[in-house]
Amino acid sequence: MIGPLENHIVRLEPIALEHVPALLRAATIDRSTYDLAPVPGTEAAMRAYVEQALRELAELRSVPYAVRRLADDTIVGSGRFLNLEWWSWPSDRPAAAGEPRKKGIDPPNVAEIGALWYAPDAQRTGVNRAVCRLLLGYAFDTWHVQRLYLKADARNERSRTMILGLGASFEGILRAHLPAADGRVRDTAMYAILPDEWPAVRDRLDASLARAR
Repeated sequence: MIGPLENHIVRLEPIALEHVPALLRAATIDRSTYDLAPVPGTEAAMRAYVEQALRELAELRSVPYAVRRLADDTIVGSGRFLNLEWWSWPSDRPAAAGEPRKKGIDPPNVAEIGALWYAPDAQRTGVNRAVCRLLLGYAFDTWHVQRLYLKADARNERSRTMILGLGASFEGILRAHLPAADGRVRDTAMYAILPDEWPAVRDRLDASLARAR
C-alpha cells in the first residue's frame, strides 16, 4: 500500500521477514520498558509477529514498518498504521467529506498510529517524533484522512505523555477495553488529531525535529 518513508532521522521500511533478526536484537537489549507493550522477546515470537503483520497488510487491516535509525543504520523498532476504516454513506444523502472511498482502491477515511516500540537507546530521543511525523504526514497529506487516532494503556503514563507531546487531543477512557500485555484487562486512553488540527501539529513537530538535526 505504501513504500518506504524517510526523513533526516529515520527510514520506515515496509516490514519483511528479513527484518526479524534485527527487530529481535532491538527487542531484547533490555526488556524492562515493555511491561505494558506486547513486544516479542524470542525468535519464534518475533517471526510470528512479523508474519501476522504481513497477513494484516494483505487484508488491508494495517500497514506495518520496521524503523531504521539513519545515524547508525540500525533497526531500532517498529510501528504501523492500523485499524484502517473506509466509511460508507447513506445512498440518498450527499457525503459531507467527499465521495465514498472504496476499500482496496481508495485511501482510508480513518487510521490509527500504533504498535510503536523502540530499543532502549531509541526511547526518549527524536526517533518516535520522527516516525510519527512521517506517518501523520502521509495520513493527512496523501490519504487525507478525516480522523487519525492513537491509544495507550491508561496506566502507561510515558506513552500518554508522548501522545500529548505530539499534539493529539485526549478524548477519554474506554473502560475494560482490551486485554493488556501483562495479562490484565486494560482501560484505554484515546487521543485523536483531526484535519483542521494537523497544520499546527505539523508545525510543532517540524520545529522539534529541526532541533534534533
